[in-house]
Amino acid sequence: MQSLAAYNVTLFGIDLTFDSIAFKLPIGDGWNIYWYGICIALAFLVAVIYGFTRATKFGIDPDRLTDVVLVTAPMAILCARIYYIIFDPDPKAKIESIGDFFGISGNSGVAGLAIYGAVIGAAAVGFLMCKLRRVNFLDAFDLAAICFLPAQAIGRWGNFFNQEAFGSLTGSSWWGMTSQNTVAEVGEGLVHPCFLYESIWCIIGFVILHFLSKKRKFKGQMALSYCVWYGLGRMFIEGLRTDSLYLGPLRVSQWLSGALVLVCGITLIIMFTRLKNAKEALTYESMFDEIDDTTVKTVYYEGDDETTDKEEE
Repeated sequence: MQSLAAYNVTLFGIDLTFDSIAFKLPIGDGWNIYWYGICIALAFLVAVIYGFTRATKFGIDPDRLTDVVLVTAPMAILCARIYYIIFDPDPKAKIESIGDFFGISGNSGVAGLAIYGAVIGAAAVGFLMCKLRRVNFLDAFDLAAICFLPAQAIGRWGNFFNQEAFGSLTGSSWWGMTSQNTVAEVGEGLVHPCFLYESIWCIIGFVILHFLSKKRKFKGQMALSYCVWYGLGRMFIEGLRTDSLYLGPLRVSQWLSGALVLVCGITLIIMFTRLKNAKEALTYESMFDEIDDTTVKTVYYEGDDETTDKEEE
């Protein structure tokens, strides 16, 4: 196979050489299958396997969940593309055909996706599908939130194989990575491997949410926790990247991440406070029962003899 996108990469002092194209399908002049696409497909597969394995633990019927996923997944990809187009910083990126819209004009598969667009699209379409299929959307969102994290961790390696989504220079003699792409965009020196930072962050988040879900206190807890965890990490990692999507002079993902952390964090605090107050109200018991004077007999003690009001009468 002729190499069309070969990279020589140094990552933490380790020299790597690979091609971003995994293989070519015999369709037309040849359809390139990129490692990026394989990573996305693997990420989706892992999320689906985990989700259906644990669906009943969240009180979700797997058959109804299948209907939700079949509609939500492709719409999430579409929304990821739309989000990218809206905030694409490249003034030369013009949409003149359906191929341009889906990013397939260059025979490279769908190109230019934004994870936040996928999450927003999945939430909106997933909510509607849950209503149609009578699936509790909070249970579904909790399960999906945990599924997102390993999927995102795997998907970020697609950025590595494309040599994109990296950061600024680290100023270190060994920490970071370099390739022809980083040199062309940032200059000589090692840059922050942002794909790796986010991948590790998502793996840690997955482990935390997986175990927290076994002692879920209320519906929606995992979804809120996901937004806080991922938003917090993305807010800082995005600040290192050189290819961020902007809204005017501001990084869109940083503002969105900050808003998620703030809103969802406050909501979590409110929910746990309510749960604590409700628990205290339920467990409170009076030390003494209410006394009914009409049923109480007065007892008198005279020496060793015990008498009551009734006996005296």
